[in-house]
Amino acid sequence: MFEKILIANRGEIACRVIKSARSMGIKTVAVYSDADRDALHVQMADEAVNIGPPPSAQSYLLKDRIVQACLDTGAQAVHPGYGCLSENAEFREALTAADIVFIGPNARAIEAMGDKITSKKLADEAGVNTIPGYPDAMKDADHAVEVANKVGYPVMLKATAGGGGKGMRVARNDAECRDGFERAANEARSSFGNDQILVEKFIEEPRHIEIQVMADRHGNAVYLNERECSLQRRHQKVIEEAPSPFIDEATREQMGSQAVALAKAVNYESAGTVEFIVDKDRNFYFLEMNTRLQVEHPVTELITGLDLVELMIRVADGEKLPVKQADIPIDGWAIESRVYAEDPSRNFLPSTGRLVYYRPPAESQNVRVDTGVYEGGEISMFYDPMIAKLITYGATREEARAHMCTALDQFVIRGLSSNLGFLAALLRHKRFIDGDMTTNMIGEEYPDGFDPSQGQLDEPATIITIAASMLRSYRDRAALIDGQLPGHERKVPKDWVAVIDGKQFPITIVPVEGGCDVTIDGKTNVVRTNWVFGQQLFGGTINGKDVFAQVERISQTYRVQHAGCRSDVSIHTPRAAELLQYMPVKTAPDMSRFLLSPMPGLLVSLSVEEGDTVSAGEQLAVVEAMKMENTLHAERDGVVAKIYCDVGTSLAVDDKILELE
Repeated sequence: MFEKILIANRGEIACRVIKSARSMGIKTVAVYSDADRDALHVQMADEAVNIGPPPSAQSYLLKDRIVQACLDTGAQAVHPGYGCLSENAEFREALTAADIVFIGPNARAIEAMGDKITSKKLADEAGVNTIPGYPDAMKDADHAVEVANKVGYPVMLKATAGGGGKGMRVARNDAECRDGFERAANEARSSFGNDQILVEKFIEEPRHIEIQVMADRHGNAVYLNERECSLQRRHQKVIEEAPSPFIDEATREQMGSQAVALAKAVNYESAGTVEFIVDKDRNFYFLEMNTRLQVEHPVTELITGLDLVELMIRVADGEKLPVKQADIPIDGWAIESRVYAEDPSRNFLPSTGRLVYYRPPAESQNVRVDTGVYEGGEISMFYDPMIAKLITYGATREEARAHMCTALDQFVIRGLSSNLGFLAALLRHKRFIDGDMTTNMIGEEYPDGFDPSQGQLDEPATIITIAASMLRSYRDRAALIDGQLPGHERKVPKDWVAVIDGKQFPITIVPVEGGCDVTIDGKTNVVRTNWVFGQQLFGGTINGKDVFAQVERISQTYRVQHAGCRSDVSIHTPRAAELLQYMPVKTAPDMSRFLLSPMPGLLVSLSVEEGDTVSAGEQLAVVEAMKMENTLHAERDGVVAKIYCDVGTSLAVDDKILELE
């Protein structure tokens, strides 16, 4: 067995590999850029080597520097994780030339499956169902439009290299095809160094279901069941689960057998994933094969009891697979939520900054947290916005879902925006509960993003009860101030009025041992909690039911986020509530004449100059962050009066780019 391995990656996946290596008694070497000097994976590894400046192209994607790091540290093997160089055949060959083992498949498999054109041809030859489309890459946008018209709209434009949702666009007409080609090619060039684009038929009402395969160099190959990955945004997976609530045993066996056949066709070894698109009638078509460990591998681990990273290391060391197909179970259900640094209220644009508070839920047999960050650390603009993967397990799908809902409510992040509220809402959405999902669901249900302040609970009693408990805690503490006049000590009244979304609710708050009783509209809610004023997480029971919520006091308002909804509750004395209607409402300033940056990022291009006349919908600028381009358009006709920044400027959220008159 290897004595020392190097992890050619960063963040969550680097930490994940280190954990398995450590359990096997293997020493680890981390590599890091200047931006990751204080990163968690650097702290966890036995050794660490700096490989360059923050941009991935100048550090994590430099094959020679990683090979040299192996030679300098004596690392015998490299685990590439996912992304970065994990599917780079040249990197694999460079390691082989240096007598260093690559923990992954052979170069031929990487090269063949990494090219969507070649992989589709091989899939056809192996008897795998494939999607109708054009067999070769597009020459230019005009060629893409020509092919799209022959295949028939809608079509999918996607990069021939890479994965992870980068370099993919859906086009429903010629204009969308031209624009999609340019955007997909730019993303692919930036992410993978290859801007070739493939055009194929887009399947309506699709589900994204993938098969995990594992193979060794001795000719053994098995499939480890399926994962449902249909909940996606911009072709990036958000929530995954295993098994799929849609697939029956017969379909599972057919998909698994075809996946294994494809793996054997390229003499595959190590972990790999064959992705399928599945229509409403359970017809399935080959999408691509990812020749690496998948982000969502934990859900497979939880239902099979297998450590996929450990299996990859053992297979790379020449061992045979320890399991046969008949030995692989489906034991229970697992769900994974990807916690991202992004702002759902701004259509999920990336968010960067420092993690002022980072308190994930406690891990247990039902809750797992895979992360690469820590409290006080920074989420950089240079890399993927993932903060953590939250995985829950249960005997049934509903049990796993319930654990996930609770865990999301317990997850505290402060200092930047995250998608925690959005994930909590998704897990409670009827379509998810019913298993009625397609890859279009998020776009259909949340076309303009997700604003937790606009979320609706069945009734506001829970939010009001939590806010009332917070008020009582605050007032009781304030009543203990020293120096009060004897006989005139401050007393906390029991009658109040809660205001939420402009609607008033008379309430009564009565303190009792271990909490308080809150009466709303004649119904008393029994609150029992050890929450202390100042804590970001409220935890306790309401009428005997466990409840968790993110809480904070902002001036005279209590902000409560629970079950995907965020509400601001103000609580007043009855007289103050009576007078509230006469208070003026401050209106926000009109910023409509300004083009503001919707996210922190780099101003990549400006399409106009001062004095130019623009029309509504016209492209004005492109801002890039975390390998994602965001094109900004004019919301109205006007003349460019002033440009506030140059191309190459690093922008914060709401920074002025230009002004229209």
